[in-house]
Amino acid sequence: MAYDIAEWPDEPLDPYSAQVAHAFETVGPAVVHIGAVQANGRAGTGSGVIFAPDGYLITNSHVVAGAVQLTASLTDGRRFAARLVGDDPATDLAVLRLDAAGLPHAEFGRSSRLRVGQLVVAIGNPLGFQATVTAGIVSALGRTLRSPSGRLIESVIQTDAPLNPGNSGGALVDGRGRVVGVNTAMIGQAQGLCFAIGGDTAVDVTARLMRDGRVRRARLGLSGQTTPLDPRLARRLRRPEGSAVTVSEATVGGPAALAGLLAGDVILEFAGETIFSVDDLHRLLTADIAEAPIAMLVMRRASLETLTVVPGVDD
Repeated sequence: MAYDIAEWPDEPLDPYSAQVAHAFETVGPAVVHIGAVQANGRAGTGSGVIFAPDGYLITNSHVVAGAVQLTASLTDGRRFAARLVGDDPATDLAVLRLDAAGLPHAEFGRSSRLRVGQLVVAIGNPLGFQATVTAGIVSALGRTLRSPSGRLIESVIQTDAPLNPGNSGGALVDGRGRVVGVNTAMIGQAQGLCFAIGGDTAVDVTARLMRDGRVRRARLGLSGQTTPLDPRLARRLRRPEGSAVTVSEATVGGPAALAGLLAGDVILEFAGETIFSVDDLHRLLTADIAEAPIAMLVMRRASLETLTVVPGVDD
């Protein structure tokens, strides 16, 4: 029996499909295809996300590294020359500017509020196929990933939303249509192991690149990760969010080690501000505080201690 498609009822989408469709319809027009030509004539491609109507967009640093010519193509067919405003290989992020106004643009959400198991949608241009959408869940939070510069990027989002070459620099979007991450890498030999730079980190780095063209940071000389606190402990400490930063390693001779910080210590406050995540530390480690004494409240086993650290400068 043949069916006339025109007679099919316009059925509402199920809740899962509705969120994916909403995310794509909201952010898709702001995701661009980036073409990057190197000095030797080799061409590469990637994705980017317009975040301001006057032509500012964010992408991965490795997408534009070494390029002498950059272009951005919108889903509506328009194509613009792009200018590099600044890049930060340490977080694998870069900001470009298009000479245009009134462009579709996306809004960022808080990656620190993501939960494992939450729906996320990846939008980009894998293998040159423009405006491709894939969906999955947040598989893990607080991952670390080594950037092209060799520095570890903290608070990376792991997702099983499939990515392919060309997705780099594209948007990771929540069900409400907010960009919560910038897709950056996948593990090709595995299935469903894909990573995105957290939206909180992206917003902070973007502001600095737009202001200075680069990111200069103070350095503590430690590695750590965002970890949950026991709910009873969080209440006792009167913390509105139940997480902090646990130190994995303090580099010998570095500022943190010289201040007495040890592996296993939990950083609760830094420079008078409450620390909930590694992103919070990154945000505070600006060049302005380098070589100045800073108070840091840590929990060591069951006791609270205040240490004084003098951050170095990470050039």
